[in-house]
Amino acid sequence: MKKSLLIFLFLLTIVVLAACGGSDEEAGGDNGGGEGSSQPDDKLAELQESGTVTVGFANEEPYGYQGDDGELKGAAVDIAKAVFAELGVDDMDSQLQDYSQLIPGLNAGQYDVVTSGMAITPERCENAIFAEPEMVYGEGLVVQAGNPLGIESYEDIAENPDVRVSVMSGTTEIGYLETMGVSEDQITNAPDIPATFSAIQADRADVTTATEMTLRLAMETSDESQLEFVENFEQPDIEGVPSWGAPAFHPDNTDLRDAYNEALQDLKEDGTVEELLEANGFDPDSNSVAAGEITAESVCNGENY
Repeated sequence: MKKSLLIFLFLLTIVVLAACGGSDEEAGGDNGGGEGSSQPDDKLAELQESGTVTVGFANEEPYGYQGDDGELKGAAVDIAKAVFAELGVDDMDSQLQDYSQLIPGLNAGQYDVVTSGMAITPERCENAIFAEPEMVYGEGLVVQAGNPLGIESYEDIAENPDVRVSVMSGTTEIGYLETMGVSEDQITNAPDIPATFSAIQADRADVTTATEMTLRLAMETSDESQLEFVENFEQPDIEGVPSWGAPAFHPDNTDLRDAYNEALQDLKEDGTVEELLEANGFDPDSNSVAAGEITAESVCNGENY
């Protein structure tokens, strides 16, 4: 009798363990996205249910920046708001972050999306997935008033090892400078554009570089007696210029990225994206990207980089 009872209990244990072992798969526990990741098919529904999307942004006007009222503003922000509204997500929880920490923060689950006119690059594509390009832009330079060192290109900086450059950390301009031969010893990082301007004004740097629109707008509220925008700047002939800006998503969230792209295409075709670019100081003719003109995939794989 005891032997029969033991056999029964043994068989019952096997059945229970088998049932537990299958529960993760049936519930989608192994989603292939890594520990702690959201299931790809659930992220959009999760945002729609909560009504809020968490956005990481760097303080770079006119792409994404914090206004005097504390609100998130800028062309990339306005476009994202319009797209998410189309997707049924009306509220943005905006979080300011250093540019270099946007993608790491995205992959750490701090944000659902990061958007600051971020340039699509093959390197960044290894760590995030990008929506289709929303804007295209070039580079610019700001120097000490009077441009005493005659800096009109990245080559000019590379040819004079005494030139000191202050650049916002995590931006593509650092790589551009190094590609053009500028030494790492010449480059210092700063948290934002005002800090790069302060470095020039305090004679800790001779020049800064960022996108043309960023520098032009920043100059409007800066002391022009100490700073000068280089009007005859020679755009570097290197991969990555011009830059194609787009939001970035966690690699697991392809469903969210794809839904974003569908809504974005509709807003491009009806003229909304051009209107939002123009409202933020961009030229809709030269800074907008028509639907299907350039794809994120083509930039990621180097075809249009």
